[in-house]
Amino acid sequence: MSTPVPRDGRVRVVVATTVLLTFISFWRAASIVLADLGSTAFYVGGIVEQAVGESAPWFILAVMVFSYAVRALYIESSTMFVRGGVYRVVKEAMGGTLAKLSVSALLFDYVLTGPISGVSAGLYVVGLTNELLTRGGLGVQLPAGSTAALIAILITVYFWWRNTRGLHESSDDALRIMQVTTVMVVLLIAWCGLTLVWSGGSLPPAPAPQNLRFSEDALGWLEGTAWPSVTAIAILVGFGHSILGMSGWESLAQVYREIEHPKVKNLQRAGLIIFVYSLMFTVLVSFFASAIIPDSVRPRYYDNLISGLAMNLVGPVSLRLVFQGFVVVVGFLMLAGAVNTSVVGSNGVLNRVSEDGVLTDWFRKPHRRFGTTYRLINLIALLQIVTILVSRGNVIVLGEAYAFGVVWSFAFNALSVLVLRYKRPEVPRGWRVPLNPRIGGREVPIGLIVISMSLFAAAIINLFTKETATIAGLLFTAGFFATFVVSERITARRRAAAGSRLDQFQLKPEAEVDVDALHARPGGVLVPVRDYNTLAQLDWAVARTPVDRDVVVLTVRLLRGPDGGAHELAADEVFTDYEQQLFTRVVAIAERHGRNVKLLVLPATNIFDAIAQTVVRLQVSEIVAGESEVLSHVAQAQLMGEAWDRTPHGRGLATEFVIHATDEHVQRFSLGAHAPALNADDVERIHRVWIEAVKAVGPDIHHRDVVVAALDSFEEELSGNPDQAVARLRRRTDAQSSPTKGRG
Repeated sequence: MSTPVPRDGRVRVVVATTVLLTFISFWRAASIVLADLGSTAFYVGGIVEQAVGESAPWFILAVMVFSYAVRALYIESSTMFVRGGVYRVVKEAMGGTLAKLSVSALLFDYVLTGPISGVSAGLYVVGLTNELLTRGGLGVQLPAGSTAALIAILITVYFWWRNTRGLHESSDDALRIMQVTTVMVVLLIAWCGLTLVWSGGSLPPAPAPQNLRFSEDALGWLEGTAWPSVTAIAILVGFGHSILGMSGWESLAQVYREIEHPKVKNLQRAGLIIFVYSLMFTVLVSFFASAIIPDSVRPRYYDNLISGLAMNLVGPVSLRLVFQGFVVVVGFLMLAGAVNTSVVGSNGVLNRVSEDGVLTDWFRKPHRRFGTTYRLINLIALLQIVTILVSRGNVIVLGEAYAFGVVWSFAFNALSVLVLRYKRPEVPRGWRVPLNPRIGGREVPIGLIVISMSLFAAAIINLFTKETATIAGLLFTAGFFATFVVSERITARRRAAAGSRLDQFQLKPEAEVDVDALHARPGGVLVPVRDYNTLAQLDWAVARTPVDRDVVVLTVRLLRGPDGGAHELAADEVFTDYEQQLFTRVVAIAERHGRNVKLLVLPATNIFDAIAQTVVRLQVSEIVAGESEVLSHVAQAQLMGEAWDRTPHGRGLATEFVIHATDEHVQRFSLGAHAPALNADDVERIHRVWIEAVKAVGPDIHHRDVVVAALDSFEEELSGNPDQAVARLRRRTDAQSSPTKGRG
């Protein structure tokens, strides 16, 4: 049972339609996107030069300049508050069939991101290792392809393990990686500039037809025809081979929901930073490589072009080897991060289509220990490992296939945004792609039309020039599309049959949740739940909470991946069949105890921040959480405490964080500023110091003065000599004979 049951007998569930966000600066947002987008600089130059010849840097420059238009496209689609990502945008514009087709192509993009990034990371490691072996005089070399493939598989398995356990990278991780990368980029640009001044260099040949040297694989089905001799077609072929240089812009839709106010302005700032950074990094690497690495030597470094740059700079060999090692470390961090992004992104897309009934519930069954959608993660990792094995670590094959998915996902998104201009002109847009003259009283989105036509032209030319990629991409897309169609029909039949076996809930959408919306009294108990197999904490909380205190059961719909971005969501997007099954079991527990519970669903991007914000809004005095499979009790409490400190709240709100373990052990932590848990010895010690202080100063001294004076002294020490202060704290902690019982 829940709060007042309507006449139709359905239990009421309050569904928050406004996403609870953890806001980040535009610098952090830019770092998240660049950690993915910037990784292409490590391999795109070599791939494109092998396809089109020494004019490759000019094509990469053209693509990176064009990425400014793609930036505009994603800014408009994000500011419409249409739930981010290709699937939702295409479905809004052109219906479910094309949405399933487009998301199949998007998944091809995501699945290929992992293998090409992992293999590229492996090639950089192999390149450095072989360089050291050669200079050490050892007559042995690691096989590049197979070793890189093995490293890529190990990276994939590692991030499969992390995502299965629910361990995700944070914006802090992305920011730190980009800070280290920026140091490398600045050093690289400065050193390359010095090398050019010292030794000279020249620009690559212009991208004229007579300078293009297409490889056999670069022309595909156009090989032997007259089409490549047509200048426009030849330029378009080169552009199509370079398109993967701007992959990663789809992540902009993901970070938009988390950008702090003013959102649109900060999104534009983040987009500009991303554009300038990626333009400088990716383009300069290609031009520097062309100018500095001799033409006869450069093919050796096609698979690790920046390492080749490092070894051909002016200066002592030892210093160049050190810099190459630094390049490899930075490249490994960025490329491995892109592997993780591909797993998170694929999982987010598949979860989104599954919530829409396109995949059966079997795929979204949560892990019994970690609560993650492990079957989807298993599927993604398996596809990526198979791709790595089939490619045998050939980064060219992977790059060609990757470009197929990138350009088609961009093209579908562009067409959908264009269609929505006409289909849903009333939707508020915080920003529009420029060039929208009014002709005959109607707005003509020339900017969007040009972007869409350009992307589709590149997509179509890639169909004819990338034989292996086209066949693989079409088979992959057709396979997923067929799976979606069949699974959608099975899901519809099962949901119709299962409807009578699950409790029916009355959804009450609320833009924001407070005590009035939930009919909850202040001072209640909040019980976060997510996995319907682990509800022991709810059973314990309902059993021990007095009837004059409300129990609010909260489940947080965690939005992750580029297909989860939104500001406002419809109620049926937040409360899916999974939430229905979860709350059916919640209600069964409440009925067993004869208690009423309040049911609440919140979409959010950070679980702990969502809980903290809910506690403040509902004036909750106690949070009862279950034991985490991946975090210790202290780590859980620390994350909850940090979220609590980030959330504005009144001083009068005293809330306790309670962790209920599977062995029925309970551990309590006080949140925020609170009186310390002093034992009898502590109080006695304060009293002894007070006696001595009274003797020295006089009877006007109080026990509180002793504590404040001690705090003042330690605060001065912490700011003036932090090492000594920390050492003293650690000695105090080590001296304690019993483990800490709470956050006191």
